[in-house]
Amino acid sequence: MSLLLLIIGCVALGLVWQEVQRLRERVEMLEAWFTTPSIPEAVEAPPTAYVPPEPFPDVDHAAYRLSEPTAEPAVLSPAPFVDSPQEADVAEQAASQAPPPSSRFEDVFGRRLPIWAGGLTLAVAGVLVVRYSIEAGLLSPWVRVMFGLIFGAGLIGGAEVAMRRDAVVRDPRVRQSLAGAGIATLYAVTLAATHLYDLIGPGTAFVAMAVVTVLAGALALRFGAPSALLGLAGGLAAPALVGAGEPNVPLLTLYLALTVGGLCALGRQQRWWWLGALALAGGFGWGALLILGGGLDLAAALSIGFYTLALAIALPLLLAGDRAALLRVAAAVLGCAQLAALVALGGFAPLDWGLFGLISLAILWLSRREPLFADLPALALTVAILLGVAWPAPTVAEMAALLTALVAIHAVPAALRVWRNDARPVDAPMVAAVAAACGVLPALRFDHAGIAAAIGAMLAAGVAARGWRVSGRADDARFATLAITAAVSLALAAAQVLPFAGWASAAALLCAAMMTLADLAGDRRIERSAWTFGAATIAFLGVDEGMGRLFGAAGSGQFAAWIVPAAAGLGLAIRATGARATTMEPAAVLLGYGAIAQVMPESVLPLIPVAMLFALAVSRHAAVQPAALAAGAIATGWTIAPLLAFGSAAMVAATGAFVPVDAWPSLGSALLRLALPGGAVLVALSLLPFPRAVRRGAAIGAGVLLMVAGHVALMRAIGIDSHAAFLARSMMERALWEGLLAIAAVVAWKWGRERAAIALGAAALAHGLWFTGIVLNPLIEAQQAGPWLTLSYATAGGLLWAAPRLLPAAVRQRDGALMLLIVVAAFTLLRQVSHAPMPLWTGTGADEQIARSILALVLAGTFLCVGIVRHARDWRLASLALMLGAVMKVFLFDAAGLDGLARIASFAALGFSLIGVGWLYSRYLPDEAR
Repeated sequence: MSLLLLIIGCVALGLVWQEVQRLRERVEMLEAWFTTPSIPEAVEAPPTAYVPPEPFPDVDHAAYRLSEPTAEPAVLSPAPFVDSPQEADVAEQAASQAPPPSSRFEDVFGRRLPIWAGGLTLAVAGVLVVRYSIEAGLLSPWVRVMFGLIFGAGLIGGAEVAMRRDAVVRDPRVRQSLAGAGIATLYAVTLAATHLYDLIGPGTAFVAMAVVTVLAGALALRFGAPSALLGLAGGLAAPALVGAGEPNVPLLTLYLALTVGGLCALGRQQRWWWLGALALAGGFGWGALLILGGGLDLAAALSIGFYTLALAIALPLLLAGDRAALLRVAAAVLGCAQLAALVALGGFAPLDWGLFGLISLAILWLSRREPLFADLPALALTVAILLGVAWPAPTVAEMAALLTALVAIHAVPAALRVWRNDARPVDAPMVAAVAAACGVLPALRFDHAGIAAAIGAMLAAGVAARGWRVSGRADDARFATLAITAAVSLALAAAQVLPFAGWASAAALLCAAMMTLADLAGDRRIERSAWTFGAATIAFLGVDEGMGRLFGAAGSGQFAAWIVPAAAGLGLAIRATGARATTMEPAAVLLGYGAIAQVMPESVLPLIPVAMLFALAVSRHAAVQPAALAAGAIATGWTIAPLLAFGSAAMVAATGAFVPVDAWPSLGSALLRLALPGGAVLVALSLLPFPRAVRRGAAIGAGVLLMVAGHVALMRAIGIDSHAAFLARSMMERALWEGLLAIAAVVAWKWGRERAAIALGAAALAHGLWFTGIVLNPLIEAQQAGPWLTLSYATAGGLLWAAPRLLPAAVRQRDGALMLLIVVAAFTLLRQVSHAPMPLWTGTGADEQIARSILALVLAGTFLCVGIVRHARDWRLASLALMLGAVMKVFLFDAAGLDGLARIASFAALGFSLIGVGWLYSRYLPDEAR
């Protein structure tokens, strides 16, 4: 299989080489064409006599009519640009000699490839002859080696003969193939003599392989690049084709290094960059195979390590050309990765670590010489840190040695250069990475490794301090990177030294320190890191045991864990201005409340945010608005539980069902958690210049809290604790609550709070309409109304009468509602005074029927008087409607159900009423009466 792959690879390389040769010839031809003047020099010609042009002959224009074409139009093709008739002839001849596609296919697969395949086959044949002789045991080792040397020398001699007889051979590829096959054979024979038979020692083998390498280069110089290409393939493939079971790794790596080095040197001399690139690629491939094979002893590990160093650092220096620098960078990266694999697969042995340190030093050295290597030490550092993370079980001494090496190789050179004018962008990140590694790597494997993290913090802080007086310090991220790394390392050290309860304090102190440093340095990047530490402080406290104390949960407080963050937050809030204050002040209020909550009893906790809000409001400073909002939010949080209890009880009560007094929140809860927060919010709104939207929302919320607190206080004062008490005192409770709402509406009106007055009045009317008018109407539900029914109707009537002052555009709607209320109230109160119990299902007497007729007439006259006085047509129409209703009632119901004086009185009352109505219309509204 390997032989087949080798043949395919070499054929592909041959094709690539031919294409490169063809492209080179074309480029040289184009360069020559552009450098040759397109206009020949002027040659003085003898003067010629002027000959006038002959006149056009007569032509038949009818032959050129478009309507009668005589032939197909000619297809025009661009002609090549020529300078002379001779050049035109040459171009025409070349075009006529251009081979068709079929001829090109035959040229490639019939003329070109067989020669390369033949040379490769000869090289493989030499190796197979050696292998066959080994397997069959036909020849002694010395004879096999000598025959191989003779065969290889014969191939090279044949190449020389082909070159000398070029007139007969007429193809340079023949000698190139023979020379390449001979070089590959000599490589295989030399390695077999050393590796298989032990016929020659390491020194002799070194000399022999050096001679073969030099010979390959000489033949490449004499016969051309294909010899070098085949020599490369044969030299790198020889160890695999010989097939050693247990290779001598030191000798093999020496051979590979010499082979790759010779090819790189040859590529440098001939300006064949591709030859060096292919040689390095093959060398790294062999190195990867040896490392992945495992089972390396000390000598093998050393040889592979130095071999990789040679491939990565030394041999690429032999390359030349435009691509040499890029190839050196690629070789260094591959070497770094290969040595990292050696460290990992070798069990992280100190020797392997030492080899990796050597390549890191070499990369650091190259970074000073090659601009392309400037950022490559960062790659080596990254690989080293990743290896440290993957290190399964290092000892303390081994980890200390690794960190010391990282500091010495990477951190110190970068630290010395970071603040110089020739500093590189990766210098500060490299110092930061080493400082972070000092804390992270030990923390992954050991407990109580805070000292290492502290050392890393000191490293980053020290380098940052060196740049404090550097001009332009804030123009880039160097100082911020180092300062942030130092803070993170300190946080890591604190996390390993302190218990969990102290993590929030450490994060808070670091937040304060970084915020102060950001102000002093004028660097907003540091401020962003300070916000991160602040968020970490809140997160740590959020999972602290004392978090439940903020909501009144039982348990011991964690005052020590909260006091330091609270103090740090207060200090930052005092100094904060602008946008920073909008975050710092609420954080300080929250942390301060949390610290106090750790030592205060639950019963007093709702007073803490109220006191904070009141104190902030009394200061009258506009800058404390964020803090006041935070205090108000905390105080509002204490209202959630009583509001939920009130809401659940109110939903049951809204159905008209009995709700015991114990279902409502307690009086103390209403005072501490509802009334006081609501009052404090109103005080704050009156003393601090909050935005309009905030003021409106806060005022509505405070009003709701005060209303709920007042309702709870009323329910607790009335104390409806049984169904009998509910029947006896529910009307009183409703009337008093509606009256209180009406009084509050009047007060709000007097204070110029029109919106609040409208809301309170509407609440009172809605309460009366729903309860007294619908779900607990005394005409339907049995209850003791007492004088409270009159108070309820009077409250509603007074609110409707005063409504035009607040809603001038709703006068007509108000009049309709007021007339309806008067009618309902009058007949309901008549029922209350004339019949007990009140519900209509208990029946109606004759006296009550007469009283209803009289009441209807009285109301009709009253409405008529109001309509006349106010010139309100709606009132007069309502009067007529009542009068018509009274007439119908008297004639249809009263006349049928009454007799004697009752009937006479009823008709008399109706008659006088009708006369009075007519007189009023004719007296005060003569025009409208007519």
